[in-house]
Amino acid sequence: MYTIRQPKKILFGLNSCQSFDFPDNSLLITSSGTKSRGWIDYLKLKNYEIFDFVEPNPSMDTVERILSEHNYDYDSVIGLGGGSSLDVAKYVGYKLKKKKILIPTTFGSGSEVTRISVLKVNGAKRSFHNDELLSDISIIDPFFIKNAPFTIIKNSAIDACAQCTEAYDSKLANPYTKFLCKKAFDILEKALLENKLEDLAYGAMISGLGFGNSSTTLGHALSYVFSNEGISHGHALAFTTMVSHNFNNSEFYDRFKNLVQKLDFSPIILKQNLDDAAQLIQLDRKHLDYNPKNVSNEDIVKLLKKINENKIF
Repeated sequence: MYTIRQPKKILFGLNSCQSFDFPDNSLLITSSGTKSRGWIDYLKLKNYEIFDFVEPNPSMDTVERILSEHNYDYDSVIGLGGGSSLDVAKYVGYKLKKKKILIPTTFGSGSEVTRISVLKVNGAKRSFHNDELLSDISIIDPFFIKNAPFTIIKNSAIDACAQCTEAYDSKLANPYTKFLCKKAFDILEKALLENKLEDLAYGAMISGLGFGNSSTTLGHALSYVFSNEGISHGHALAFTTMVSHNFNNSEFYDRFKNLVQKLDFSPIILKQNLDDAAQLIQLDRKHLDYNPKNVSNEDIVKLLKKINENKIF
């Protein structure tokens, strides 16, 4: 028996945000720069408060700051931004027990449709899994990809590609998630190869529904130690998922590698001692327990060394 979890309502399509009647009395959670980009004006919000200090790879401290500074009785919590803003917003909404409305502006994390929030605790990334983190309403509007820097686009897109391909191979995969994950990768790959970037929003949403009902695996477990050193999540995944697909004999290895090469990601290096990093990675059982192959400390060190030496193509 399989269980499928997804938001109560998903709205999708160009300008879908402007077709939605946002509730009054909301707390908007986002990052700096949102105002200057005109995104808040685009939403046409009424009677809201804003917290716009969400950082990349956000911490639980940010959640606690919001809860202490914004303790008014809001009708809803709105998350606007990339995965970092959405992860914070859904956790705050969960703690406040308020309606959660999530709007991605980058299309890769899939956070708008998952029951997962990734936050740093004591300096290390930790993923929280809870049905109450699911949004009440997710609005996926390709409008936000307009004029986005290509660095953000490619990092977000490779994140979505990593998620759906890892989840396809996961031990938790089922016929529903495999269908969604394969479909998502087909859409994302075509969008990137044919420069139809508006389709990334659709592909990332389907990827989120797929991996959110199974699990990402080794690639994500490896990525967090790089993120802890300041490397963006998508950039790290370009390499950690690629070496993981090779290790797992994934059917997506060649296609994923082709996208990494096309998108021209610069090499990454982990400064941390590799043996120490391997021991930290082994603690991430939420990813490693569902990897299609067992992974030893020695395996992890070899994979990290491949990445550090840029011996992956």
